[in-house]
Amino acid sequence: MMAVSKPLSMRSVVPEIMDRADLEEEAHRRALAGLARLNWWSGAARPYRKVVRRLASTVSGPLTVLDVAAGAGDVPLALAWWANRQGIDLALATCDRSCRAVRWARRRGEAAGIEIDAFVHDVAKDDLPKRYDIVTSSLFLHHLSRDSALEVLARLALAARCVLVVCDLRRSPGSLALAAVASRLLTRSPVVHADAVLSARAAFTPEEAGLLATEAGLEGATVERCWPQRYKLTWWRE
Repeated sequence: MMAVSKPLSMRSVVPEIMDRADLEEEAHRRALAGLARLNWWSGAARPYRKVVRRLASTVSGPLTVLDVAAGAGDVPLALAWWANRQGIDLALATCDRSCRAVRWARRRGEAAGIEIDAFVHDVAKDDLPKRYDIVTSSLFLHHLSRDSALEVLARLALAARCVLVVCDLRRSPGSLALAAVASRLLTRSPVVHADAVLSARAAFTPEEAGLLATEAGLEGATVERCWPQRYKLTWWRE
């Protein structure tokens, strides 16, 4: 246990293979498919349902939802599928800095019969182009340095008309073990196998995430632990 916990005492932010521009198209596609299975298994869209339910009865017309750094869009698409079953009308948008991921998100939306406004945007560099009732982001914050994470949280909050919800891995020995095992059980992608462990080492702890929210100006933000080995940061605009 000591051999695992020692390197986790501090964050280790190493560029992940999937972020490389020279990654082959087929390897990228298989990695996205592998991540989709991991997100399905972990119920990655489930933490966002509570705020959708809360706002659905208070906002006239469809709820506008933006998922930032959405990759292939499996989390927001799963949320939209659930909302449809609940009779909740969502106007769904996603963005990612990767053109390939955005194209894949559009195709998946079309295949699922879910209308989605998917566009290319790097939130680590620029403010988001408009505001949405709900802004979400899943498994993205750990990709960033501490300073970049502060900037991104501030930008996400600025774009959130009502609420911001950020879910991510939490750094712990359990998270590292789960990443190593689950990634190999659920996908054959060597990119996901490597990146899952890198992600676990780069994650913030819930306590660190709470401090980041405060420093980014998200007064009143709450951070709670959720299954499996993740945390949820929620901030409501007053």
